[in-house]
Amino acid sequence: MASPGEEWSLDLLQQYLQKKNSRENLDRFIPNRSAMDFDYARSLLTGGKKWKEKSAVMSASSEAYQKLLAEALDMNRSRILAFKNKPPTPVELIPKSWLSPTAYQSKFIKPCRSIPKTCQRTLDAPNISDDYNLNLLDWGANDVVAIALSQTVYLWNASNGSITELVTFNNEEGPVTSVSWAPDGQSIAIGLQNSHVQLWDFSAQRQEGGHRLRVGSLAWNNHVLTTGGMDCMVINNDVRLRSHIVGTYRGHHQEVCGLKWSPSGKQLASGGNDNLLYLWDRSRASLNSGAQWLHKIEAHTATVKALAWCPFQANLLASGGSDRCVKFWNTCTGTCLNSVDTGSQVCALLWSKRERELLSSHGPAENQLILWKYPSMRRMAELSGHTSRVLFLAQSPDECTVASTAADERLMFWQVFGIPEVAKPTPKTSSEPFALWHGIR
Repeated sequence: MASPGEEWSLDLLQQYLQKKNSRENLDRFIPNRSAMDFDYARSLLTGGKKWKEKSAVMSASSEAYQKLLAEALDMNRSRILAFKNKPPTPVELIPKSWLSPTAYQSKFIKPCRSIPKTCQRTLDAPNISDDYNLNLLDWGANDVVAIALSQTVYLWNASNGSITELVTFNNEEGPVTSVSWAPDGQSIAIGLQNSHVQLWDFSAQRQEGGHRLRVGSLAWNNHVLTTGGMDCMVINNDVRLRSHIVGTYRGHHQEVCGLKWSPSGKQLASGGNDNLLYLWDRSRASLNSGAQWLHKIEAHTATVKALAWCPFQANLLASGGSDRCVKFWNTCTGTCLNSVDTGSQVCALLWSKRERELLSSHGPAENQLILWKYPSMRRMAELSGHTSRVLFLAQSPDECTVASTAADERLMFWQVFGIPEVAKPTPKTSSEPFALWHGIR
């Protein structure tokens, strides 16, 4: 007579052979749940001894043992070969609606703005000097454009389109070699061929200057007017004082044709016809002897005129010159961060104060303006219209429009940096602007 254990083994073998020959389980990869015996499956997986529920009743000790064993091994009967509904939908960390192209662009990417390829307005600029070393155009905070045409300085009011002749110099004083508005737009500095600098405002005070030759570059730092001349000198003038010369910088060996103060007012960049770029510290300016420069940079191989300090990153300066290159500098260390060959003479540079973009103007053969994306220096747009090298650039107070002047005697306006959001009120102007003036000689 067979023992209970042998009977249990034979019973399991018979069930296995029946299930193997059953026609209901022809596909072993897709089981039929209705034909599945969960007790048998559990026995095969765990290797334990389990009487079927239809078989003889187990002893109380065996039943307790099986219960404890299942709890200890975490054998959850309901999870062994149990087929249920689809798993729950995973939680979406990012909603799919956000990942659609339209929604993604609207939520995470600014829409690409349209950059007009043609100028908004063109004005005549007869007799403008075709001299790379001069600076004959500026746009003041009062929304008035100043342009020097030979012996005369003209003012064009962008708010109402009116044109005013500010001053005409005689042959002994002129022609005009540079113009620059003060930061508040209430006065303008004019550099002349005879080495004089005249400051036009509403106070009558005459000041003496320190240059010996023409003054081709001007830069303001609050109440300090910095001048650079053909005599290789860079001079700081405090326009509030009668003895206005408060410091000098010496280092250039040829004409100084580019000057720009940093936004903080602590560093000055100067470029010259000697292919040199100097970085100066305001605190090191000396009255008696020339100040020692912070950095003397000899990376350019031709005249350095185009200078622009970055408005969104401290101590970042862009420089350009006749060697066709735009270079970027860390002014703390004097390190060159990048250099780009533009393919033609670089005449002027302007940073956008709205986006990380840089605008450059160029000479032959294209005589175009190029808008660059920083720091990739990808060309975003090329603006054509001038037929000669684009010597001068100036930015409007609303930071959207740029004025350009070229040797083709045309003054053009480009809406390259965007569209103004809110129109500013028209500033009040005197019926006789600059009735009083004083000069620096």
